[in-house]
Amino acid sequence: MKLLFSTLLVALPLSLMAENKFEGGLEPFLGAPKIESQQVFEGSRFPNIAVATDGTVLAVFAQNGVSVRRSEDGGTTWGDPIGIAKGFMGGGVTVDENSGDILAFIEEHHPPAPLTVYRSKDHGKTWTAQKTEIKPDSQGHVPSMHMNDHGITLRHGEKKGRLVRPSRWYGKKNAREEWPKHYTNAIFSDDGGKSWQASEPFPEMGTGEACIVELSDGTLYYNSRVHWDKRPNFTKRREARSKDSGATWIDFRIVEVLPDGQQNRSYGCMGGLTRLPVAGKDILLFSNIETPNARRENGTVWASFDGGKTWPVKRLANPGPSGYSSMNAGRPGTPSEGWIYFMPEANGAKVLRFNLAWVVAGEATGDGKIPDWVK
Repeated sequence: MKLLFSTLLVALPLSLMAENKFEGGLEPFLGAPKIESQQVFEGSRFPNIAVATDGTVLAVFAQNGVSVRRSEDGGTTWGDPIGIAKGFMGGGVTVDENSGDILAFIEEHHPPAPLTVYRSKDHGKTWTAQKTEIKPDSQGHVPSMHMNDHGITLRHGEKKGRLVRPSRWYGKKNAREEWPKHYTNAIFSDDGGKSWQASEPFPEMGTGEACIVELSDGTLYYNSRVHWDKRPNFTKRREARSKDSGATWIDFRIVEVLPDGQQNRSYGCMGGLTRLPVAGKDILLFSNIETPNARRENGTVWASFDGGKTWPVKRLANPGPSGYSSMNAGRPGTPSEGWIYFMPEANGAKVLRFNLAWVVAGEATGDGKIPDWVK
């Protein structure tokens, strides 16, 4: 079933516009449906896509250690790869909207492993190692970073300006016998990324590799992969929410409409998540693969218009080989404005960019309806 789409200028309250310069209107994401795709890396794995405060798009990938390609024109053209550092991709690339700095997390080898955080002060052109403290959680565990989607800067509430990124506890090692002890969580920083505190564990064990966004009321929405096939309904994604800026998690739910990787396997697949920077609206885009086959293929995007309560529409974005993925959205007033970015593993990595109009013209899932203010 194809869903009809028409452009609509959405009025934006001036109070919301004034509250945060990183929030804008819906109109730039509308218009005629459009999608473009480019291969940005060959070979290797582990994508993260971030958008700097000036709108530069950063495609970060585990190639020659960890490297980044930059686009200063919203994703039309890409510069040559820039090496951040040797080591193992930790995911969670975080743009600090307070300073404009960007943080990359690189572990010495597959975790559990020593971690180094690298900081860029020039929108990803150069990177410098910094001294970083990550404090243990309430269980006495210092979490690992690999492999999660990008981090965020909180824009609302008492902890406005806090940095938050997904993380995980691996147990003693990344081995099947340790899977029941694994859990996903988050780390957060109130000093610009110099020191980090770990959140309480996610409400379900056997989870890991996650993504996080902040909703317009300051609630954090957390969506996780399952890493253990003994969990109930283990082929579907997990979610929870935080009302205290990422310290604890409530409202655990299995999201029946969102698949967790290929459905014929023992554990899931890292997905991507972003919230469009539209003031007063909670439009979320989630990415993963959707296939009944025993291989990773068919990178697909789902949209929610109520902060993850329902996911009424989906669209196949990358047919063929697809694996781990990351998502992000363009920033108001920059060359990236109006674009949604999807970076899947695909014989290396691709970056696809499209608008919300393209997603809405996809297939109805039966899980809720697209609101009239979008159609």
